[in-house]
Amino acid sequence: MQKFVYYAPTEIVFGRDTEERAGELVRKHGGSRVLVIYGGGSAVRSRLLVRVTKSLEENGLAWKAMGGVVPNPLVSTARNMAKEAIAFGADFILAVGGGSVMDTAKGVAHAAANPEHDIWDFWTGTPIPKSLPVGAILTISAAGSETSDSAVLTNDGQDPPTKRGVNTIFNRCRFAIMDPCLTMTLPKYQIGAGAADIFMHTSERYFTNILGNHLTDEFAEGLFRDIIEYGPKGVRDPSDYEAMSEIMWCGSVSHVGLTGLGSRGDTQRDGDWSCHQLGMAISALYDSTHGATLTAVWGAWARYVRNENIGRFARFARKVWGVSETDDGKAAEEGIARTEAWFKSLGMPLTLTELFGRAPSDDEIEAIAVECSRNHGRTIGAFKSLNHEDIVAIYQACK
Repeated sequence: MQKFVYYAPTEIVFGRDTEERAGELVRKHGGSRVLVIYGGGSAVRSRLLVRVTKSLEENGLAWKAMGGVVPNPLVSTARNMAKEAIAFGADFILAVGGGSVMDTAKGVAHAAANPEHDIWDFWTGTPIPKSLPVGAILTISAAGSETSDSAVLTNDGQDPPTKRGVNTIFNRCRFAIMDPCLTMTLPKYQIGAGAADIFMHTSERYFTNILGNHLTDEFAEGLFRDIIEYGPKGVRDPSDYEAMSEIMWCGSVSHVGLTGLGSRGDTQRDGDWSCHQLGMAISALYDSTHGATLTAVWGAWARYVRNENIGRFARFARKVWGVSETDDGKAAEEGIARTEAWFKSLGMPLTLTELFGRAPSDDEIEAIAVECSRNHGRTIGAFKSLNHEDIVAIYQACK
């Protein structure tokens, strides 16, 4: 097992009606003037926003609410919200929503605390010296942003748009309120996409060339098995509290870093992350649902890289799917095929044609690959390093 430092400071408050503790938790973590950020109208229609702001008022906190965050969140939205946060004198940012809302809130917190910088500076390499505290009230189980140190935004001011992520300790939420009941009114497609994203956050860390992390592998394999069981149950019946609570907790654990411990070497980052890079390039150009972009590329990626360590894919098949095949190559293929069947059970696409509703042209695939490789300027992946030509080959294989 490699050296690692594990830091997961987010306070988790889990269970029914926990959103009523929002004001108490903001005050506990130092907030007095709160900018509440949310997405579309569901937080208003469900009266969740009313319950949250009532809790803030009961705890003597001033607040201002701003909605309008969209899936694949935009830097322009975060930039405008940061201006309002500064004008309001906000000292705490509260996200009410899913990953897009939380990532926007993180961007707003960084920009409001550092008004001398444009927000996109921090997504293109400028170190973040300080930030405002952020809390989250989760309404979608998917991104795991409530417990992760990452945030992703799309720069809609560029042509074509580009999507980037940034990792920093300042992206860690101070608290996360997690009431599974808040996820029960989601469309089934969104629940399925969320379960796929949760699976992929574990997959990206599991398929690494730094092995020997036995307890970490057991954590990951258990998480795989749990989301495999409860993801489809949540899609079939979103009112199933057990299923929705398991999905929600899987989402947080999958992205808190636990399933990657001991996999960070001196020259290798924690995990592979190829599929996320492949998927982010698609959603940057086509505004596709994040989880669906991941399932559309995973099978093609897995078959392209599996011979780098066929034993790893065979272990995945046996430990996660219960495959009994003794030949590693055949076991690996069965594990990949069963994963694809599971994606289908969630209602997710397995190809770009299924994702787009049409076959993409070779020119479109090349454009996506240019975005993914940043115009031939980088490779992606750690399990197998992928250059521009490899990226094109994978996109063509999942066409």
